[in-house]
Amino acid sequence: MAEVNSGCLEDGLSSTPDENEYPSGFPPNICDDAPQAKYLCSNCSNILNKAHQTLCGHRYCLACLSWLMRNNNSPVCKKCKEENPGAVAEESILTADHDHQSQCDYALIPCNIGCGQMVIRKKLASHLEKGCVNNILVCSKCSQKMSPSEFQKHSCEKAQVKEKKPAKEKNRSLMTAKNKDQCRFCEVGCTFKGNKEKTKEHEHTSLVPHLQLLLQAFYSVKSSLFTSQASANGDGGCFVDIQLKLNQLESTFDCLNVRTAPEMNGDLEVDSNLNSSNSDCAQNQDDMNQCQVKLEELAQKIQVYENIVTVLNREVEKSQMTIAAYENQNKIDQDTIRKLEAEVSELQSLLPMKDLLINALHLRIEALEEISYDGTFIWKISELNRKMQETASGRISNQYSPAFYTGKYGYKVCMRLYLNGDGAGKGKFMSLFFVIMRGDYDALLSWPFKHKVTFFLMDQNHREHVIDAFRPDLKSSSFQRPVKEMNVASGCPLFFPLSKLSSPKHAYCKDDTIFIKCIVDLTS
Repeated sequence: MAEVNSGCLEDGLSSTPDENEYPSGFPPNICDDAPQAKYLCSNCSNILNKAHQTLCGHRYCLACLSWLMRNNNSPVCKKCKEENPGAVAEESILTADHDHQSQCDYALIPCNIGCGQMVIRKKLASHLEKGCVNNILVCSKCSQKMSPSEFQKHSCEKAQVKEKKPAKEKNRSLMTAKNKDQCRFCEVGCTFKGNKEKTKEHEHTSLVPHLQLLLQAFYSVKSSLFTSQASANGDGGCFVDIQLKLNQLESTFDCLNVRTAPEMNGDLEVDSNLNSSNSDCAQNQDDMNQCQVKLEELAQKIQVYENIVTVLNREVEKSQMTIAAYENQNKIDQDTIRKLEAEVSELQSLLPMKDLLINALHLRIEALEEISYDGTFIWKISELNRKMQETASGRISNQYSPAFYTGKYGYKVCMRLYLNGDGAGKGKFMSLFFVIMRGDYDALLSWPFKHKVTFFLMDQNHREHVIDAFRPDLKSSSFQRPVKEMNVASGCPLFFPLSKLSSPKHAYCKDDTIFIKCIVDLTS
């Protein structure tokens, strides 16, 4: 089982309650949002408390795992039984052997060469290479102290001092200089090149940097497991990538082993100190044995990762199905939104027409409220001063009264008023005319129109009304049956002098309003 370090989990979980309060998992309501399934215990379905991950890849609280193992002889992972009841693998047997904390890339560990700092495991190599104060190498020639990266680039001045040598030894040095060898750890990133002696000295003094390179190669393989899993279509593709990485790493170590033997033999021939060479070869062989042990451990851990990847694949598939359902629902919602937007657009285009219809209905209602069917009509004209100014400026010349009738099925008529006069009365008199309009019952009426018409300008003090009347000219087209909407107006161009409109004795205009009355005498 593997204890999941808190650094491995994503953000989003609230602070951890006291573990004595919740011996197993924490209740989901400690989170602001509903926790993801990967944060829930496979046994109690609560939020993981001291999370452990099984060899099959599922997660349990430490208390739940302990209880299951204590109360069952051969406890089997509950999730494995739910997913495939008929086939339970060996990895589904719950054990406490596998410790995730010792593998977690995000776990804090102390520096392995004793500088006292705590570092994240995945950054240990970088810490040793660049930040560790204890990781200092000393040049055996000039005694200069430096970091591993500086040591690889170091070119010792004392080592470059040329000594006088016999001709044979000089020629041998030249031949050796021409045949520069690479470090045996070039397969994992070492870039050092030199003759056999310098290469041998480099390999002997650079053990820590070389182990760092091996460690980096190990983390590279481990991180590539998850990269391969994300790009593969299924578990098979992921396992193939893992096997390729293993083969590659094994080939690297085999290459190092193969290259070690002949180089050691060469060193034995060149180096005059045979005991020193044997000691170096033994040291290098021990290093290779340690690397082989690490490789075997890596193979075991990769098997565990394969199981974990299988679980993650299932979780990814569930997430993909959920995303597909959301996308489908989103598509349906978008279609609904587009339909609603089209309906709203259509309704908005109808709004102006609705406003016109409402205005027409208002006018019709007002006309029906004011209409008269007895031949008598009183016309109220408000805002007189403004209308007279508009008439004097030429903006409007006249205005019509609402239509009225001489009877229920009688003549349809109206009045036409020129506030600033018309014809002979222009500028001095208010001119008032009578207009016959085309009605619905004209075919039933007698023509020409021959009834007496009387106009009144009402004195609002009830003292003296202005009265004018006329009889129709039966030969005039104004009193014939209308063929258009209305006939030519006829009446009184000198109806009322404008100079008397403000008379203090009479109240023809009061509150900026006048009243004009028209009576059609049907008895005459």
